[in-house]
Amino acid sequence: MASNSTKSFLADAGYGEQELDANSALMELDKGLRSGKLGEQCEAVVRFPRLFQKYPFPILINSAFLKLADVFRVGMLGSLASIIPERKNAHHSIRQSLDSHDNVEVEAAVFAAANFSAQSKDFAVGICNKISEMIQGLATPVDLKLKLIPILQHMHHDAILASSARQLLQQLVTSYPSTKMVIVSLHTFTLLAASSLVDTPKQIQLLLQYLKNDPRKAVKRLAIQDLKLLASKTPHTWSRENIQALCECALQTPYDSLKLGMLSVLSTLSATIAIKHYFSIVPGNVGSSPRSSDLVKLAQECCYHNNRGIAAHGVRVLTNITVSCQEKDLLPLEQDAVFGLESLLVLCSQDDSPGAQATLKIALNCMVKLAKGRPHLSQSVVETLLTQLHSAQDAARILMCHCLAAIAMQLPVLGDGMLGDLMELYKVIGRSATDKQQELLVSLATVIFVASQKALSAEVKAVIKQQLESVSNGWTVYRIARQASRMGNHDMARELYQSLLTQVASEHFYFWLNSLKEFSHAEQCLTGLLEENYSSALSCIAESLKFYHKGIASLTAASTPLNPLSFQCEFVKLRIDLLQAFSQLICTCNSLKTSPPPAIATTIAMTLGNDLQRCGRISNQMKQSMEEFRSLASRYGDLYQASFDADSATLRNVELQQQSCLLISHAIEALILDPESASFQEYGSAGTAQADSEYERRMMSVYNHVLEEVESLNRKYTPVSYMHTACLCNAIIALLKVPLSFQRYFFQKLQSTSIKLALSPSPRNPAEPIAVQNNQQLALKVEGVVQHGSKPGLFRKIQSVCLNVSSTLQSKSGQDYKIPIDNMTNEMEQRVEPHNDYFSTQFLLNFAILGTHNITVESSVKDANGIVWKTGPRTTIFVKSLEDPYSQQIRLQQQQAQQPLQQQQQRNAYTRF
Repeated sequence: MASNSTKSFLADAGYGEQELDANSALMELDKGLRSGKLGEQCEAVVRFPRLFQKYPFPILINSAFLKLADVFRVGMLGSLASIIPERKNAHHSIRQSLDSHDNVEVEAAVFAAANFSAQSKDFAVGICNKISEMIQGLATPVDLKLKLIPILQHMHHDAILASSARQLLQQLVTSYPSTKMVIVSLHTFTLLAASSLVDTPKQIQLLLQYLKNDPRKAVKRLAIQDLKLLASKTPHTWSRENIQALCECALQTPYDSLKLGMLSVLSTLSATIAIKHYFSIVPGNVGSSPRSSDLVKLAQECCYHNNRGIAAHGVRVLTNITVSCQEKDLLPLEQDAVFGLESLLVLCSQDDSPGAQATLKIALNCMVKLAKGRPHLSQSVVETLLTQLHSAQDAARILMCHCLAAIAMQLPVLGDGMLGDLMELYKVIGRSATDKQQELLVSLATVIFVASQKALSAEVKAVIKQQLESVSNGWTVYRIARQASRMGNHDMARELYQSLLTQVASEHFYFWLNSLKEFSHAEQCLTGLLEENYSSALSCIAESLKFYHKGIASLTAASTPLNPLSFQCEFVKLRIDLLQAFSQLICTCNSLKTSPPPAIATTIAMTLGNDLQRCGRISNQMKQSMEEFRSLASRYGDLYQASFDADSATLRNVELQQQSCLLISHAIEALILDPESASFQEYGSAGTAQADSEYERRMMSVYNHVLEEVESLNRKYTPVSYMHTACLCNAIIALLKVPLSFQRYFFQKLQSTSIKLALSPSPRNPAEPIAVQNNQQLALKVEGVVQHGSKPGLFRKIQSVCLNVSSTLQSKSGQDYKIPIDNMTNEMEQRVEPHNDYFSTQFLLNFAILGTHNITVESSVKDANGIVWKTGPRTTIFVKSLEDPYSQQIRLQQQQAQQPLQQQQQRNAYTRF
C-alpha cells in the first residue's frame, strides 16, 4: 500500500482530496523524493509539473528545482538517452555543458554525450567534431581527454563517421604514447571496429603489432583482450597471416600469463571458420605440411604444460582441429588430443579447487565434442572416464557423470558397455549425506537411466532403491524420479513417487506427487503392448486412461493461483485425448470385421458417385478420425506457441507429439480416404535431422517405418482392406511402445516471462461499462510491462510485442440505423518494441452502433528469430455507446412533429368509418 505521504501529494495533484497550500504541497513532494521506494520517487517527480502550474511562484519553483537537482545530481540526462534520443533541446544542453567551467557539469555532459551518441545518429554526427576539437585541444586536461576518447566508439552509424573517428584515434595512438592514453585509444579503436565492421582486419593487424613490439605488459594484455573480442565477434576477418603472427608471439613469449591469453584467443578461433582458413592450401606453399604448422606445434607443446589453463586451451585447440579439419595429414593429431585430454582429466579430477573444476569442464566439453565428431574415438574416451570415476573427487565425479550422459545420448551403442561399471560404482558411493554425495547420486542415476536405454532390470532397480533408502533425502529421491520420467523409465519413477507421498508437508505437493505417480503408472501400462494384438492394445489403452484421469484430477488439485500449472494440465489433457483417439481408431479398424458393409453398399456407392461408400460406415468413421487427429495436431501447435519460456528439448517433445498426430491423419488419408492424391515427398526428410535424445531418435525411427509401410500399401490394394486397417493399428502400437518423455519444463521453469497490461480509460468497477458517444471515437491507451524471473532471456528474448484489439457488440439499445459496415467492427493490430521492458501504444475505436460493446486486448510476442508466441494476457473491458445529445434532440423533435400528423390521420380514418 502507498504511504500517507504518497496519498498527500497525490491528493495535491487533484485527485479529490482537500487542497494544500504551496509550502505544504512542496513538503509532501519532498517526502516522496526522499522515500526509499523507487516507485514513490518516480511518482513524486512526475507530479512536479502539476505543482508548477498550480503555484507558479518563483520562490517555490527555485526551491523545487534545488530539490530535484539534489536527487538527480550527475547523469540524469544521460540516463534518459534511451527514452528521448532525438530530443533536440537535450542535444543542445549537452553541447553547451561541454564548455562549462564546472567540472561536475562537464563530467555529466561527457556521460550524457556517450549515451546519446550510442542512441542517436544525428547527435553522433553533430557532436563528433566537438569531441575531436576537445581531444586535440591543448587546454583540455589529460584526464578529461581519457573520458572523451571512449565516446568515439559510438561513431559507427555510417561509414564516413566511422572513418573520421578512426583517423582521429590513429593520430592519438601515435601522438600520445603514454600507457593510459594508448590503452584507452586502442580499446576504443577495437570497439569502433567491432561495431562498424569497417577496417576490422586493419585493427587486428594493429593489435598484433602492439602485442609483438610494445614492451609494456599492460598494453600487451589490452591487445590480447581486444583480440579475443574480435575473435568472438568477427572470426571470418582473421587471415592465415594473423593467426600465424599470434602463434609466433605465443611461442616466443616467456610469460605464462601472456601465453595463456594468446592461447585463449587461438582456442576461440579454433572453434570457428578461421581454423579452416588457416589449414587451407595456399598457392606457393603446396609442400608445407599442416602438421608442421606453428599452431599445431604450439598446441602440442602446451597440452602438457604445468599451468592448467594453458594445458586446457592447448587441448581445446587440438580437439577443434581434429573435429573440424578432415585432412589426412592431420589424422595423427587425434591421438595427441586423446592423450592430452586423458592427462588433463587425471590432473584435475584429483583436485576439488574451483580452478581445477573450471579446467575439468573444458576438458569434458572437449571429450563430448571429440566423441561426437570422431565416433571411433568414443570408446577410448568412455573407458578413460569410467576408469577415472573410481578415484576422482566427488565434485569431479558429478561433472564426469554429466559428460558420460551426454556421450551416451549421442551414441546409445556405448550405453550397455558402461552399465556394469556404473552399477559397481553406485554400490560404493554415497556413504554420507553431504550435498556433493546427494548430487553425485542424482548424476550417476541419470547416467544409468541413459545407459540402460529401455526398461531397467530388477537388479538395477534394487541397487538404486537400496542406496536411496540408506543415505538419500527426499529431494534427492524426487530429482532421481524426475530424471527417470524424463528418460522414460516410468516403472522406476512410479515407485519413487509413491515413496515420497508421505514425506511432504503441503497438500499441494502431495497432489503434485500423486499426479506424477498416476501419470507414470499410466505410461507403464502401455509397455505391455504387443504387435498384431489389437484387443490387448485396447485394454492397455483403457487401463492407461484410467490412471491418467486419476492423475489429471490430482494435478488440478495441485494447482494454485500463483502456480496454475497450465502447461502441465494442457499437456496431460492432450495426451488423454490422443490416447482416446488412438483407441477410437483401433475400434474403427476392428469394425471392418465386426460390422462389414451391407450388401447394397455397392449400389449406394454407384448412386452417390463415391466409391468409398461401398465400404459402409467405416468410411465416415475414418474421416472423423482423420479430422480428430488434425484437431489434436492443431492443439499441440497452440501449446507450442504458448510455451515461450520452455527449453528446446520440451518444445521438441511437443513438436514430436504434433508430428505423431499428423502422421496418423496422413496415413488415414493416404491409405483409405484419398490414395490417388497422397504425396510422400514432404514427409520423406523426417528422419534426416540429427536427433538430440534417445526418445527423439526412436520416434523418428517409428515415423520412417510407418511412412515406408504406408507408401508400400498405397494404391496396391483397393480401400478398405484388412491390410490397410492392420497398417494403421500397427502404427498406433509402434508409437505407443516408445515410452513418453516428460521433459524439463513439465517439472521446472528455468525462464519466466510475463506481460502485464494496463488499459486507460478503465472503469472503477470492472463490471461497469465505459460511456462513450456514438459520434466520437474512443482513444484506448494500452500500456504494458514485461516481467522476468531470475534468468531473463535464458532461451529466447522478446524483440517486439504484438497487441490485437477487437470489439464485439454484446447488446443493442434503441432503434436500428443504417450504419456503414466499416463502423460496425473494430479489429486492429500494432507491434511495439519494449524499452527497458516498458511499452505503450494507442488505438482509436469507433462505436457507431448504440449498445454495449466488449473490447478484448490480447498480446503476443515475437522473439529475435521472428517467431510469434501466444503468451497472453487477454484483457477485456466493456463500453456503452450512447446517442449524442444533438442527434437525440433532432430525433425527439422529429417524433414530436410526426405525432400531430399521425393523430390527424387517425381522426380522418375515424370520420370515414
